[in-house]
Amino acid sequence: MPNSLRFSFILARTAAHSLALTLAVFTAAVSAQNIVPAPPEIAARGYLLVDANSGAVLVESNADEQLPPASLTKLMTAYVLASEIAAGRVTREDQVTVSRNAWSQNPVFNGSSLMWIEPRMPVTIGQLEQGVVISSGNDATVAVAEHIAGSEAAFADLMNKHAAELGLHGTYFANSHGLPHPQHLTTARDLAVLAKNIIQRFPEHYKVYSQREYTYNDIKQYNRNKLLGEDPSVDGLKTGYTREAGYGLVASAERNGMRLISVVMGTDSARARARETRSLLNYGFRFYETDVMVAGGEELEKPRIWKGELDYVPVGIAEDVVMTLPRGKRNSLLSELVLMDPISAPLAVGDAVGELTLTLDGEVLQQIPLVALEPVEAAGFFARIWDMVLMWLAQLFGG
Repeated sequence: MPNSLRFSFILARTAAHSLALTLAVFTAAVSAQNIVPAPPEIAARGYLLVDANSGAVLVESNADEQLPPASLTKLMTAYVLASEIAAGRVTREDQVTVSRNAWSQNPVFNGSSLMWIEPRMPVTIGQLEQGVVISSGNDATVAVAEHIAGSEAAFADLMNKHAAELGLHGTYFANSHGLPHPQHLTTARDLAVLAKNIIQRFPEHYKVYSQREYTYNDIKQYNRNKLLGEDPSVDGLKTGYTREAGYGLVASAERNGMRLISVVMGTDSARARARETRSLLNYGFRFYETDVMVAGGEELEKPRIWKGELDYVPVGIAEDVVMTLPRGKRNSLLSELVLMDPISAPLAVGDAVGELTLTLDGEVLQQIPLVALEPVEAAGFFARIWDMVLMWLAQLFGG
């Protein structure tokens, strides 16, 4: 438990079957004013700022509006590729046959970003991954799609299956690159979820997103995410542009252990998407903080247990509670711990014994099951009988 939290204990009687032990956690009054200003005005059709660890949404506007993603699509292309490598069906060393469909001279790609791959020129999956993420090559995405699924259509189906598994309910992919298609749409919220999964599930692949340049076929190309060179805390992810979609950017940055994900869609220039992303990130880092508010596995209380080989059992929560709060507000966080009473053996580790409620300024933020941290075996016959007598006496006399 963080040092800023102090505990006091209150006994309370419940109706009918049990008594409840209530733990009220409170702290000294906050000395500083905890005023969070309104978020910046962002010139984009849809945008979102979210903490990658707690999932807290700090800023949003039209975050669920379906919009064309342009090359932000390639986040899912790269996610599928990373998934296939993790599953062992593909390796970075795989040599890929470049079809005429994936050839950089395909008229479909005219005027768009390319890796400049060619038929009969050797290229590996590892090189294509860099071509997708750094060069934003539409030709590279098709080569990846055909290598993994056999055809673009089959790969698009695979993309949509992954989208469904991730809960991207506002997303449909018609292709692997993001060139305009009337049904090819996603949302700022879905892109944030996708980015979070790339960062957390595939950290080795995520390193590619911070690479600022890439050379293939003697052509050096630079990452279009200009924030990589302007802000050392930014280490990803992807830009996108088409006339229909406007300029978009999904970015992530980490400062002092706090990681934010920003999504802006439909800005009017490359400069604007960088500027608006910078505004969102600076706002989030300046006025919010993320930390472990209650540690998983830490003993919060040690209540009486009946009919067991032990008289008391340590209880807590199973996993860390990570929360994002306005800066300076964590000292105002209230925690109420309510235990079932009686608690009887046998108990296994993880068995529910109550609930922990976290409240800030009168608003319930989270309710977390309270569990046993150690197993307690049932006592012998006579010990159980004696405990039953003690429980009866406790109820009779209000003990």
